[in-house]
Amino acid sequence: MKQKLIVCLTVLLAATGALSAVPSHASPFMKKPVIILPAKIQVTGLVTDSTGSPLPGVTVYVQNDKSIGTTTDMNGKYILEVPGDATLVYSMIGFDEQHILVKERNTINVILKPSSNTLGETVVTAFGVHQKKVDVVGAVTSINPEELKIPSSNLTTALAGKLSGIIAYQRSGEPGADNANFFVRGVTTFGYNKDPLILVDGIEMTATDLARLQVDDIANFSILKDATATALYGARGANGVILINTKEGKEGKAHVEVRFENSISEPTKSIQLADPVTYMKLDNEAVLTRNPLGVTPYTNSEIDNTASSKNPYVYPANDWQSMLFKQYAINQRANMNVSGGGTVARYYLAATFNQDNGVLNVPNESNFNNNINLKTYELRSNVNINITKTTEVGVKLYGTFDDYNGPIYSGTQVYRNVMRTDPVLFPAYFPKDSAHAYLHHILFGNYDLGEYLNPYADMVKGYKEYSQTLMLAQFDLKQNLDFLVKGLTLDAMFNATRYSYFSVVRQYVPFYYQVGFYNKENNTYTLGPINEASGEEFLSYDESGKTLKATTYIQAILNYHHSFNVNHNISGLLVFLMQNQVDGNAGSLQESLPHRNLGVSGRFTYAFKDTYFGEFDFGYNGSERFDKQHRFGFFPSAGLAWQVSNEKFWQPISSIVNNLKLRATYGLIGNDNIGTASERFFYLSDVNMNDAGKGATFGIDNGYHLNGITVNRYSNSKITWETSYKTNVGFDLGLFNTVNITADFWKEHRTNILMTRSYIPTTIGLNANAIPQANVGQANGKGVDLSLDYSKFFTNTFWAKAMANFTYAVTDFSVYEEPQYPDAPWKSHVGYPIDQQWGYIAEHLFIDQKEVENSPQQSFGDYGAGDIKYRDINGDGKITTLDQVPIGYPTSPEIVYGFGVSLGFKSFDFSTFFQGLSRESFWLDFNAIAPFVSYRYKDDPTALNSLTLKNQLLGAIANNHWSESNQNEYALWPRLSTSSSIGNGNNSQTSTWFMRNGSFLRLKDVQVGYTMPSRLTERIKVKSVRFYLDGINLLYWSPFKLWDPEMAGNGLGYPIQRVFNVGVQASF
Repeated sequence: MKQKLIVCLTVLLAATGALSAVPSHASPFMKKPVIILPAKIQVTGLVTDSTGSPLPGVTVYVQNDKSIGTTTDMNGKYILEVPGDATLVYSMIGFDEQHILVKERNTINVILKPSSNTLGETVVTAFGVHQKKVDVVGAVTSINPEELKIPSSNLTTALAGKLSGIIAYQRSGEPGADNANFFVRGVTTFGYNKDPLILVDGIEMTATDLARLQVDDIANFSILKDATATALYGARGANGVILINTKEGKEGKAHVEVRFENSISEPTKSIQLADPVTYMKLDNEAVLTRNPLGVTPYTNSEIDNTASSKNPYVYPANDWQSMLFKQYAINQRANMNVSGGGTVARYYLAATFNQDNGVLNVPNESNFNNNINLKTYELRSNVNINITKTTEVGVKLYGTFDDYNGPIYSGTQVYRNVMRTDPVLFPAYFPKDSAHAYLHHILFGNYDLGEYLNPYADMVKGYKEYSQTLMLAQFDLKQNLDFLVKGLTLDAMFNATRYSYFSVVRQYVPFYYQVGFYNKENNTYTLGPINEASGEEFLSYDESGKTLKATTYIQAILNYHHSFNVNHNISGLLVFLMQNQVDGNAGSLQESLPHRNLGVSGRFTYAFKDTYFGEFDFGYNGSERFDKQHRFGFFPSAGLAWQVSNEKFWQPISSIVNNLKLRATYGLIGNDNIGTASERFFYLSDVNMNDAGKGATFGIDNGYHLNGITVNRYSNSKITWETSYKTNVGFDLGLFNTVNITADFWKEHRTNILMTRSYIPTTIGLNANAIPQANVGQANGKGVDLSLDYSKFFTNTFWAKAMANFTYAVTDFSVYEEPQYPDAPWKSHVGYPIDQQWGYIAEHLFIDQKEVENSPQQSFGDYGAGDIKYRDINGDGKITTLDQVPIGYPTSPEIVYGFGVSLGFKSFDFSTFFQGLSRESFWLDFNAIAPFVSYRYKDDPTALNSLTLKNQLLGAIANNHWSESNQNEYALWPRLSTSSSIGNGNNSQTSTWFMRNGSFLRLKDVQVGYTMPSRLTERIKVKSVRFYLDGINLLYWSPFKLWDPEMAGNGLGYPIQRVFNVGVQASF
């Protein structure tokens, strides 16, 4: 009996993976049995593909125990300590998973085979659904989030050239205001809303929210471009969808990743200004060249004294740029995330800190720092819990907090102030003499009555602070409904988002002084106060703005998938969503009402033998903007695809062309975001029944007054959805298992675009300020999206990758309500790009007065030799608006492209990326650049006094302008003038003279990295450590030379930054 019991216990313990060390003579009921676990051994190996090339990033783990796992290094090698009888799992996207018994072996080399279904890669599509790439019918572009990592706190600046189908460009480098403009397949409407829908974990976000998102936290990044890809989002997806999912925890031990970067930023190019002496000489020339008897602003003595620096406070020569701006700024970025979990709960926790500083040069005399300082804090918590075997819940908490300190207006305003201030009229400030030693304020310079802009005083007189907060809480439920219908699941989500913004401005009124008396003999001066009574030595306080928004979102998805008879696969998706948003500080009655969206959408797909695919999608949406008869819209789409490379006849060439898929889609997408925030309910009139401005005064001595009635908007119950008809044809091509090419050719026709009617005369009695609107506009768009990637391991220690993207998107007006132009058909918008500019064709500069007299009359003020001559298009002998024609390319690029290469050798890696754009034109801002022109403006809408400004002189204009000694009819700048009307009135017209080519090619990013060998990191108990150096915006090539061409017409603002960065990344 004892022997039988011992045998039974031995078998039982062996079945559980342990053996009892029980002697044959011992009792099975001993108190403390000794358990012997299988011995652990160290397994090493190399993972390669079928060509023998090592595969980095392959996940290797113990089956049924993911806590024991690792990934292959850059050379495809791995080291793992496992039980001797374990089964190892080797997994990587694009390859078939392999399971291998260890069997006490210390070395296991593995060859992974490509997945049979076009590498088996998965793509995240609408509502976060993961589809195999082979099953995708629509136009979807995905990118590895790691490729979006650049040394910048703004994610949008990394989009250009990295994703096919995205038109993106950056106009400013100011921290907090450096978002790139980006559109999916360009701008195909001239209506109100042109931006794509941005969804992060299913929740709509703004471009600023996307900019703050950390690449470290992103799991998937996709662009949905055609009708079938975006149809499930209904009216919200008319302009394309940017879809992002954040990371979630995975089963296994806690995994910690830390990244820290420190960078130096500087302008890619600074504006070159003429020196003060040249400024004075050419200011005199500008007077005399227009009027030989005119009085010049500077005498020869003043010019000589300024040149000799005799007394910089009496004869100032300000270099406003070096005074107000530093050469560089230092910035920091840090991110830490922790992930892990068990079979029941998994977590992903992340924290981020970014600090971006500006290049404003704050003086030591100022007792506060108003240089730009933007601190961003982010916290993220994604937790998933398995309540039962069929029920999973998730909780996502996210918060981003911006704290800003900077100049009162903006960094761009400070730059622009420098460009419109006389450098020799007064010094920035005076040193305190004995008569003013007791004063506690800075003695700022000014002139006359103090009405001139002193950019130094304007910058340091105060500062602005703002705090911006976005917080959201999200609850997800995933329920497997196999017990009802096999293959059916339910996903439900509730989200609450809260946004707040408030700002405070603190400033004082500067004390201004000027030289009262100057003793030339001893080179001394006395100061005279200008505004002694109005200056302030204390900071005022102004709550300049507050914004509060609360959004609630509910979503429910039924998802069904079923395979039958091996060859047939069907799936269905039904979505219900509801959103409610309330503005806490609305400016009007209409804006104060809740904004609500309600929609139902669905998808049905069918696949036969993973070779033939069909898809039908629809969106059924309701909008509060329209009358009941148009309140709901139905927008269907459909698509077909053929996986040619899965056909039997393709097998002979499958080793060469391993993948070929053809796709085609067509569908309708609606858009209800067609008016401003104050134009929500088009079917309602807006009437002011008590308008004092329209009243009447009557009676004895006009002693009685009754207010009148004003119609601000006429109702129109016919206004309805803007509708887009989208067609897409594309293919996916794979060559030699190393090259992948995706191409999409698309066309779009946008109808029912909201426009103000131009054919309705005011003589019929309508209010001239309330012209009716209607859905009368139409536009077309077409283009090509191309992407290519290449990957190859040449040896066990050397690998290379390459990628390229190309996006071409053109648009044009198809129907545009405008006046008839029977005698000037070129004035019509129809057939021209949406961002097309109209202007005059500039032939050259007038050679002499004789040519002026013999040319068509130009009606833009006085002009003469050296001024711009325009072409008489209609031949009527005069230059008028009828001579304006389409000039240049659109103001947004029609072509955006990028290409790059990555190389790895042993522990070193190198990557570089070039980005460019083409077919874009922009215009120099004549009024901002024209030298010596004085004008007045209000730098603050609440200011009581306007300031006088006088434009600076660009070095390029000083070196190349028309003059009596340089009568070049193609000089960069026309004849100089100090008047806004004499000469400059003629020259300031929009024309080809100041049109510039915005094309450029930029060395966007270069990075060199070093990963410490595992034998070293093991000693310090770290899984991996990587050090890297990189830089962005290092070089560019462009026909335009005055400033960074990507800034286009915004070149006098805060420049785009060149960044040099050092970073370290470690995992534990």
